[in-house]
Amino acid sequence: MILPLLLVLFVQVVVITLFSIVIVFRLMGKTYDAAVICAGFTGLGLGATPVAIANMNAITAKYGASFKAFLVVPLVGAFFIDLINAIIIKFFIGLPIMQNTPLAAG
Repeated sequence: MILPLLLVLFVQVVVITLFSIVIVFRLMGKTYDAAVICAGFTGLGLGATPVAIANMNAITAKYGASFKAFLVVPLVGAFFIDLINAIIIKFFIGLPIMQNTPLAAG
């Protein structure tokens, strides 16, 4: 079981890294703030909001503060993702296929 797990982990790291570099960094404006936001996004993609904060702390401890990143990433990671998750979960629970499963009948 360790080889498939390591393969999934490796693919996840590669995908989140490429997405951060190619998409997020460019969309955020190719600035220092964008680089710190990418570090936070990577933390969100590989873990959770505390991991994002730790990543951003590591970057800003060495290169300086980024107030924009510390405002945007925790809001997105802790607040907006929770709201979107609630909507998505409610949508999938409401699907007809979910209403007729043996687990739902119990």
